[in-house]
Amino acid sequence: MSIATDLRLSRSLDTSARSGERSPKAMVFLVLLWVTMFIAMTVLLVLIVTTFIEGAPRLDLRLFTEYPSSTPARAGARPAILGSIWVICTTAVLAIPLGVAAAVQLEEFADKTKRINHLIELNVQNLAAIPSVVYGLLALAMLTLLRVQNKNLVIAGATALSLLILPVIIIATREALRSVPAEIREASLALGATPLQTMWKQTLPSAVPGIATGAILALSRAFGEAAPLLLLGGLVFVSYDPNGLLSGYTTLPIQIFNWTGRPQEEFRVLAAAASILLLVLLLAMNALAIYIRNHYQRRW
Repeated sequence: MSIATDLRLSRSLDTSARSGERSPKAMVFLVLLWVTMFIAMTVLLVLIVTTFIEGAPRLDLRLFTEYPSSTPARAGARPAILGSIWVICTTAVLAIPLGVAAAVQLEEFADKTKRINHLIELNVQNLAAIPSVVYGLLALAMLTLLRVQNKNLVIAGATALSLLILPVIIIATREALRSVPAEIREASLALGATPLQTMWKQTLPSAVPGIATGAILALSRAFGEAAPLLLLGGLVFVSYDPNGLLSGYTTLPIQIFNWTGRPQEEFRVLAAAASILLLVLLLAMNALAIYIRNHYQRRW
């Protein structure tokens, strides 16, 4: 009798749920959602196509080999490309180990009953949503306290971008660690391994696909940032190649910002070409993140 009652109750709940999904309010919301998505995708597609058509004439070898110039026909983005590589590589070296270590501490070893740990978790989640310009101000204040006179350095820009993506890496790493089944930890501990050995030999390797995906997506965000670097005095005209952590630099977003502010139409064509290059690099990084997730993800 109880089983029949439970079946009737589940059927009635299922019927009410389906009727709720087909209610006029739900249908109106669904239509508005699809219309909004269609408008957004249309605007994005038009923007990409327009940029490609405008910048296609300057997608040549000169864009990669020439230095910025006051003459558009001889101008290129070589220092910006090399500067972006230097800054992003340094950012990865600074942010990824620190972010992964912080996430492991919070997820695997921290006492979740203490208020201080709850406060840290709340602050990490809030920091992930702060505008990038705030991190530029934070890095500027930190360098000023350290009495660093010349702030337009590769290491300074990488520090600002590391602060920007650090909360994202921490959150992504914690989610990857949570996806590892608890049975793996329990089996390792039951065989006599210490919690540190369990983390290093079992949990962390199992979470590498999620960690790598989150780190690459975070670096993609940093790759397209210009506001924090401009606050640190990022140069808009560089006629030399950056050659170290203490070298001056510029990046592709800063170079695009400079070219779009020029009155000549040829510089806007250059900016469109550099924007296409930046978009291709970002899409390549996102594609790499998707490949790592799909290829190395484990099904538990």
